[in-house]
Amino acid sequence: MRTTTPHAPHSPNRRSPRARWTRLGSAAVATAALVLAGLGGITGQANAAQNQTTAPTPTLTPAKSASSKVTWTRACATPAKGRMACKALRVTGGTTAFQKTEAKTTADSVTPKAADASTPSGYGPSDLQDAYGLTSAAASAGSGRTIAIVDAYDDPNAEADLAKYRSNYGLSACTTANGCFKKVGQTGSTTSLPAADSGWAEEISLDLDMASATCPNCNILLVEAKSSSMTDLGTAVNQAVTLGAKAVSNSYGGSESSSDASYDTSYFKHPGVAITVSAGDSGYGAEYPAASQYVTAVGGTALSSDSSSRGWTEKVWSTSSTEGTGSGCSAYDTKPSWQTDTGCAKRAIADVSAVADPATGVSVYDSYGVTAGWYTFGGTSASAPIIAGVYALAGTPSTTSYPAKFPYSSAGTASLNDVTSGTNGTCAATSSYLCTATSGYDGPTGWGTPQGLTAFTG
Repeated sequence: MRTTTPHAPHSPNRRSPRARWTRLGSAAVATAALVLAGLGGITGQANAAQNQTTAPTPTLTPAKSASSKVTWTRACATPAKGRMACKALRVTGGTTAFQKTEAKTTADSVTPKAADASTPSGYGPSDLQDAYGLTSAAASAGSGRTIAIVDAYDDPNAEADLAKYRSNYGLSACTTANGCFKKVGQTGSTTSLPAADSGWAEEISLDLDMASATCPNCNILLVEAKSSSMTDLGTAVNQAVTLGAKAVSNSYGGSESSSDASYDTSYFKHPGVAITVSAGDSGYGAEYPAASQYVTAVGGTALSSDSSSRGWTEKVWSTSSTEGTGSGCSAYDTKPSWQTDTGCAKRAIADVSAVADPATGVSVYDSYGVTAGWYTFGGTSASAPIIAGVYALAGTPSTTSYPAKFPYSSAGTASLNDVTSGTNGTCAATSSYLCTATSGYDGPTGWGTPQGLTAFTG
């Protein structure tokens, strides 16, 4: 178990006061804003319509990274065969890394714990910007650029919940009225939207909030597929590109198949567009579309503050052999030319990474199908939109480029935080880097996490 250490009082890396705005005033603000286990996602109309299986009563799993008492559940039901699963993990109890640090910073005698949804209990925008060297860019860059969020089914409260998040953290309004926010179905219609689903609505809230956290000046386009099939989600990706997005986040995944090469060409081959995809939350093993040669596969870390010059430390997110960031070697997808590792003849996962451990999770505001309020989320569903935001901050990619290549050009430089500890499962000794962090490239975290924008520009 990692114990976090607060920054020195005068450290230049100390988190800005914005991170603590919502925690001033009383001992109550040091308590968790996590959801009680009984508030599990309600299976929406779309699940029944699309033959998805109903979510079972969640089995809460203790996390081992920040607190052995942190528990969480998957937001989305187990999908029917051939469908994609969202990767959002909602914390249901325990004390997060953020809460521990806040309690130390405020010298609060009250032990934070899961209590209600009245106040944030995970990392906010200033934390993420500080951890990844984005503070200056987030304040000055991104205007006029669009991040697209692609998910399945409708979140009726998406815009209202986004407004709550942004207002709480002092971010400018992003609404339909001011042209910053737009929600469409996979055909591009603003009125013909898919059926609502509470599990995917949690995913949508997480994605919108993380895009806002890393690129608060960016416009946000939410494209909702009518089902969680790869065909419908892929159609939504194409629609996002058609509508002008140069950064497209996808927080879902499923089993690889022999159809993946066809999906690559039909949905993900968009030169000049940064397409990010969650690497998965089930530990070592490849998933699609993270395995696509045309996307940036995003792995997950456990992120904690410390007294280093950076002010933060990271390791591979892994709770058990079946719960943690995904990684591995594709069985079907061609290895892109910029990948040169020798232990995988085909596409290796991941490329880069960002925070994903629920025990070091991020704050999200959500209200559809759950008690309206603040929740803490993890999963590579958090890391994919974070990296999409970094690409958007970095500027419009060159028209013939595949932005998945950009971090490889900065490999081994100070533009990336090399993650060198942790493992997400067991793999062959000849290719152990695919499941174990090491200096340089490894499967669970790729080339590392952002330290500024240089590694995401090209």
